Amino acid sequence: MFQGECTAGKRRGGEAFGRAGQAVRRDSRLRSPGASLTLLSGVRSLKEQCDALPARDLRKALDVKRAIISDVHGNIEALRVVLADIERQKVDSIFCLGDVVGYGPNPCECVMAVRDACEVVLLGNHDQGALFDPDGFNVGAERAIRWTRAQLEAHDRLPRNSADQLTDFLGELPRTHAAGDLLFVHGSARRPLDEYVFPEDIYNPLKMEHIFELIGRYCFQGHTHIPGVFTMAPEFISPNLPQGGTANAQGGSTGAEWRVQLPTTKAMINVGSVGQPRDGDPRACYAILEDGEAVRFRRVEYPCEVTSRKIHAIADLDNYLGDRLLQGR
Repeated sequence: MFQGECTAGKRRGGEAFGRAGQAVRRDSRLRSPGASLTLLSGVRSLKEQCDALPARDLRKALDVKRAIISDVHGNIEALRVVLADIERQKVDSIFCLGDVVGYGPNPCECVMAVRDACEVVLLGNHDQGALFDPDGFNVGAERAIRWTRAQLEAHDRLPRNSADQLTDFLGELPRTHAAGDLLFVHGSARRPLDEYVFPEDIYNPLKMEHIFELIGRYCFQGHTHIPGVFTMAPEFISPNLPQGGTANAQGGSTGAEWRVQLPTTKAMINVGSVGQPRDGDPRACYAILEDGEAVRFRRVEYPCEVTSRKIHAIADLDNYLGDRLLQGR
């Protein structure tokens, strides 16, 4: 979320929402695609909270080619383009890390598309806010989530949808998923629903240490809408890809893709946002995990002006939510 969008406050269940971070500072630890990954030695044993699979099953889990999406936020134009791009990549499965709804003008369509396309779907804080008490959101975000809830409930009330209850689907979503030493969450390993891990958190070593202690090897997450890789150094490596051009990045890249070899030790990978990117690039973003060792970050253009116009036409959605899509903010 953007600065000040989600203030500290209680939501149902007694947990506190995190606060958005400040603008990213850059130094040698906030690195661009041209920099190489620092490889650290000494992989620790799996944590108890990760699946303790036999070696054969663990290798099988790592060999799967997974597309990982997150933060769709009711943007059906972006989601459709991303799903079409994923199909061309010949992946074995699709995981969604949550926040299917919120902000965008097509929550019902996005829930149905994600439900039908994804093998694993996790609960995000906006998904929960659409079901329960949205305390902790600012005024604009709360208005949007209450409008979203009304759309979901209107869908579910129709007799023809009696066996297709979208709120039931969202209400049954888990907060985490583990496969071997791979962990999948919306926020963080420490607070899967709502903790932000921003690039500037590399300057908070205690926070990073505590979160890394909960990770077996790799943790895939969303929530901040800022793609990149956190290493234990700690450092943040950003897959900033030029629009309409090419770039040389560690592992190789084009204007639409950046491939990075993951470190041999632990890492947190933020897969970015499909429906509301916030890294200055309006293209939809997602990631593909290959062989459990490399990640491909992909950027896909979509008709963001169409989504923006839809938002402007809905009184309960702030115009800013449409304007920001055009800028990737």
